Amino acid sequence: MQLSFLDGLIIGLYLLCTLVIGIWVSRRSGANMRDYFLGGKRIPWWALGVSNASGMFDIAGTMWLVSMMFVYGVKSAWLPWIWPVFNQIFLMMYLSAWLRRSNAMTGAEWLASRFGEGKGTQLSHAIIVIFALISAIGFIAYAFKGIGKFAEVFLPWDWSPNTYALAIFVLTTAYVVKGGMISVVVTEIIQFVLMTIAAIAVGLIALSLVTPSMIENAVPEGWLSLGFAWELDLDWTGLIDSVNEKIDADGFSLFGLFFMMMLFKGILASMAGPVPGYDMQRILACKDAKDAAKMSGVVSLVMLIPRYMMVVGLAVMALVFMGPEIQASNKSFDFEQVLPYAISHFIPVGLVGLLIAGLLAAFMSTFAATVNAAPAYFVNDIYRRYLKPNENERHYVKLSYVVSLILVMTGVGFGWVLDSINDIMQWVFAALFGGYAAANVLKWHWWRFNGYGYFGGMTSGLVASLALPILFPALHPLYAFPYLLLAGALGSILGSILTPADDIRVLSKFYETVRPWGVWGPIKAHVQAQNPAFVASAPSRDLFNVAIGIVWQTSLVLIAMYLILQAYLPLALSVLTCALTSYILKRTWYDKLEA
Repeated sequence: MQLSFLDGLIIGLYLLCTLVIGIWVSRRSGANMRDYFLGGKRIPWWALGVSNASGMFDIAGTMWLVSMMFVYGVKSAWLPWIWPVFNQIFLMMYLSAWLRRSNAMTGAEWLASRFGEGKGTQLSHAIIVIFALISAIGFIAYAFKGIGKFAEVFLPWDWSPNTYALAIFVLTTAYVVKGGMISVVVTEIIQFVLMTIAAIAVGLIALSLVTPSMIENAVPEGWLSLGFAWELDLDWTGLIDSVNEKIDADGFSLFGLFFMMMLFKGILASMAGPVPGYDMQRILACKDAKDAAKMSGVVSLVMLIPRYMMVVGLAVMALVFMGPEIQASNKSFDFEQVLPYAISHFIPVGLVGLLIAGLLAAFMSTFAATVNAAPAYFVNDIYRRYLKPNENERHYVKLSYVVSLILVMTGVGFGWVLDSINDIMQWVFAALFGGYAAANVLKWHWWRFNGYGYFGGMTSGLVASLALPILFPALHPLYAFPYLLLAGALGSILGSILTPADDIRVLSKFYETVRPWGVWGPIKAHVQAQNPAFVASAPSRDLFNVAIGIVWQTSLVLIAMYLILQAYLPLALSVLTCALTSYILKRTWYDKLEA
């Protein structure tokens, strides 16, 4: 596609402004490690929430969502549960508050508040740092592949996708590495505003160009239905035959089984809490536990409707206007290219530049958040703790620059040799995080779980996750989750019961401060003996709010979907569901938040 002068000017001005603002703000960011990584814990909760939402509004994920909407229709509303998207609801209802009460800088530092300072904690520190760095490399590779595929369609030079991605990475790394947390948050808020304007505009264009009858003629029976049976039963024969091959390749034909596995894996992964990355970093950067909970609630509220207006708008325009062309070509089509092709065909001059700038902003937000969060785990939890504990703060910040650059270069290397966004996404979200689940559920809910158990569970889960694509390349990562969970659970339980329990003083302080629920009987009795006024938490209200919250979050997705599809009865029902669940959560969650 040949960009117009106006579109190129908009994109160029956006990139220049982002770079200038990021570097200008960075002057406030490098005084010490807490300022660099957490913004001194003085950034408002709403700003952190918008920043977090911006980091999740990533270009590779958006390309994947558009391709899923194109293929699976309204049923694609369920597919982000593979991440799982509803982990934000678990955080919103109770886990963000639990995590923030620790007052740590990183997830690895949090371990000391849970397990004390013994050998088991040292081993746990090491394995959580390794996990954080590996997952960061996976995210960087994921972003690299997405931005390269996107840029190839729009930018005017005859470069490969990898070359485009490399050039954009160089630009983004400049302000991210120098700026720290404050720079990332400020630029992400600007980027989020830009993305939201562009996303809503795309949705409105789709509303003006596409009618319900045009959509019905372009899709198979069942595409417009949210419900599903054991088998997917979407037959694209005669419309776009190659979509049937895509469904078979994805492994989603037995949709009922796929849904059950997503739900099973999603609940356990969500109960484990956030993985060490930008989501956790923003929780720890909040002023207190109440702000941390509100910050997590903002993410779904501000992100889902505009993002899905764009996703559905681009998908339906591609279906109606490009579907016959794809069918007539009788060639294999890369469905991850639906988003850039739809933009190049249906978005007017001027808005193309704004939308491309917005999607570049989405990429830069995700990339910035990942690169800013990951180095803290090595610098703060390994280098500072064990190697050079007495250096000045500027020394540690400068080392963070070096670690960031090494991570970026490693992620670029993996992204360069991989072919598909979907392949990376499936491995990161299904396999890698599957190995993370067992140990991190137990750390909240079982008093006898100790540092050795955490090390054993994380190590066995991580090894199983890394071995999976080598030993069983044909096995879908989601269907491998039970085996990954079993590996992590065995390592966790054996590591705990074969070693002594942690110091009861450490466990009692953690339990009294964080107030988790679960199997904490002996520790609860000890705390109440020392402090008769202590009131333990119960799971009933938290789990009720989680269930209501998942319905609320799903209704936000469906409001955007049905609006663009012009399905007004389901839209009205979705709005009513959203209003009712919002009222319930106001009474049972928001009004009962504690600082």
